[in-house]
Amino acid sequence: MDLILWRHAEAEEIRRGLTDLKRRLTPRGEKQARLMARWLKQRLPKDTRILVSPAMRTQQTVLPLELPYETDEQIGPGATSANLLGAAGWPNLPAAVLLVGHQPALGKLVSGLICGQENEFSVRKGSVWWISRKEKSDDEGAFLRAVIGTEML
Repeated sequence: MDLILWRHAEAEEIRRGLTDLKRRLTPRGEKQARLMARWLKQRLPKDTRILVSPAMRTQQTVLPLELPYETDEQIGPGATSANLLGAAGWPNLPAAVLLVGHQPALGKLVSGLICGQENEFSVRKGSVWWISRKEKSDDEGAFLRAVIGTEML
């Protein structure tokens, strides 16, 4: 029962004439996405369901993974942690779920699952937070399995 959270890689800043949804990855962001995709590809369970925000920067982030994915409006910019949980089906996941999304929802979700209370929590661009659910029926807590940033790859 794994919930893997991947924040989009570095994207261009908002500027006049560019909507938030159309922001693209920078060259550095493209490199971050490739590095993290390589790391994930070696570790993702075979039946992982991948859900991606409709924003251009998240779509570009997931492309180097070269795996099938679904675009889900529920996890786009402005989503809440409840939206992310609903899209993923947490805590009753039939398989691992990878969400490629945005701050601040990812940080609030990490904080809520790991600390039991939603707080502002920083999830760095391009990083992955891998959260697992204990499978014992008497303990439904979540624990942090891994955190990795692109600077570590």
